[in-house]
Amino acid sequence: MATAITKQKLPNFPTDEESRKFEKINTIIHESSEDASFFVANEIAELIRQRQKSGRNAVIGLATGSTPTKVYDFLVKFHKEEGLSFKNVITFNLDEYYPMEPDSIHSYVRFMNEHLFDHIDIKKNNVNIPDGTLDKEDLRDFCQAYERKIEAAGGIDIQVLGIGRTGHIGFNEPGSAINSKTRLVRLDRVTRLDAASDFFGLENVPAKAITMGVGTIMAAKRIILMAWGEGKAGVINQSVEGPIRESVPATFLQQHNNCDFIIDSAAASALTRLSTPWLVSECNWTDKLIKKATIWLSEKLSKAILKLTNEDYNEYGMGSLVAEIGSAEHINLKVFNQLQRTITGWPGGKPNADDSSRPERKDPYPKTSLIFSPHPDDDVISMGGTLLRLVDQGHEVHVAYQTSGNIAVFDDEVVRFLDFATDVQHDDEELQRQFKEVRQFLNNKKPGQVDSPEIQKFKGLIRKGEALAACRYCGVDEENAHFQNLPFYETGTVKKKPHSEADIQLTYDLLNKVRPHQIFAAGDLSDPHGTHRVCLQVVYEALALLVKEKADWIEDCYLWLYRGAWQEWDIADMEMAVPIGPKDMTRKKNAIFKHQSQKDAAMFPGNDQREFWQRAEQRNMETAQKYNALGMAEYEAMEGFVRYKFN
Repeated sequence: MATAITKQKLPNFPTDEESRKFEKINTIIHESSEDASFFVANEIAELIRQRQKSGRNAVIGLATGSTPTKVYDFLVKFHKEEGLSFKNVITFNLDEYYPMEPDSIHSYVRFMNEHLFDHIDIKKNNVNIPDGTLDKEDLRDFCQAYERKIEAAGGIDIQVLGIGRTGHIGFNEPGSAINSKTRLVRLDRVTRLDAASDFFGLENVPAKAITMGVGTIMAAKRIILMAWGEGKAGVINQSVEGPIRESVPATFLQQHNNCDFIIDSAAASALTRLSTPWLVSECNWTDKLIKKATIWLSEKLSKAILKLTNEDYNEYGMGSLVAEIGSAEHINLKVFNQLQRTITGWPGGKPNADDSSRPERKDPYPKTSLIFSPHPDDDVISMGGTLLRLVDQGHEVHVAYQTSGNIAVFDDEVVRFLDFATDVQHDDEELQRQFKEVRQFLNNKKPGQVDSPEIQKFKGLIRKGEALAACRYCGVDEENAHFQNLPFYETGTVKKKPHSEADIQLTYDLLNKVRPHQIFAAGDLSDPHGTHRVCLQVVYEALALLVKEKADWIEDCYLWLYRGAWQEWDIADMEMAVPIGPKDMTRKKNAIFKHQSQKDAAMFPGNDQREFWQRAEQRNMETAQKYNALGMAEYEAMEGFVRYKFN
């Protein structure tokens, strides 16, 4: 395993010098965050082994948050399965909230113990984390001592970093100086908003933190910054290709002589070599790239596709495409027809019609459609218009609610429902006892404290009732609403367990029971805590089993991926676009409103503070406007889908 880093094959992304000419930091792209995490863990392990051979310590700077967790998982695995010892390792953590008790569920001390230190043989005296319990008057001396301790250890050999949405590294917010040292800082509002869901509310997020400074980080001999997901694509682009500026502290890393950004393909998606490769080098013009480039040019020039000229293509680095295809007119018509074929008002297929250029088959009719909804409202938020259309057109629609969504219910919702229940059943002594216990627990509950199993159950029932109400409104039979309550989710905390065979088996069994002709699943992978990502992986693995077993229905099944709750597909990626008229948009919003516990304020809004119905409406209308601007017919709104070919 120690040599795996030299053998690991990197994905086939453009890496030549010309394609990277806008990049000012060496950036290594992996297909997935797991591959990238393995790559980073191998480098750290290799340094530790090398230092052990020479009898020296390895000094590692560590980060917290969701980004490095898989790296720590691999390091623990190397320790347990390959005997990697950490006795010669000294660690310095980047930061800690202030004030913060070390045993708090939000403490970075607790985070590091749970994810790494409790599972390896590191010496406790070699672990250094900023102390969030100090009196304010003692902080300056502590921070200066922290700097001296790093120097005494010989300096940091490898500093691991994540990156915030504002471009902050550690808790060095916009405005931090390049020579700043370890200090107390006030947190930016955006940073606190991003942390709000972990603390169950913005009001519970500390306003301050202790952090290594930019200067402290820059003094490390080697820096590895990691980033996963499309949500980080914009700030990665700014940090790698943009000018150095204090408003994006990560841009200072351009001045470090041994810094790599290790990122997954989603986080890399806004880099020029991936987003617009024709601007940096000659391209292999596949149909997919031609479509993407033509749409980009149309949007860039605010011209309908059929109005683009040879000169337009030549001016923006696509002269080779014109030479290859023959003329702008040929390119325009090719892409226009591709786009037009994605639009359909028949998401289940149109019966008795020529389906040769339609995204869905006409037969069989009616179809059995199975919609996987990670949370109990994702179905109507992300594809409510399509769901209504499927029902209206006579298809048998099933909805699988993959998780209970119980942690997203506010405590006062539980009290409200129990108030009603105890009024109705005022002579039920057992119910009265439960209500008293729930009241007592909630009155003494601390921010972020895990609910009792009883309260988790009540919150899950609230979400279940809302989902059933939405199904009834949309015309989905109640017996076709399947509440899976996948075990990986049921921790009562934001942090979830890895998915297991139990999650896959539940999904496998449901698929075999329903035997759908088409499946819809959430490809919206930017939700803050990764539930969508895990739910999609579970679906993929269950389908892989069915393909392997050659289930008799699986070859005739399509899988469509939807988005909408957190982001939207690019027009160039959409393979089916379902128009939504004004009446159906109103019906879609009404279905979303059935989820009353999520109305007005969501427990986990992420970095978009609007209600989910507002996000959905705006994204659906923007999709329609983009299609219209490209020269397509004008619709009120549209929902977009990408087909995933698994069989």
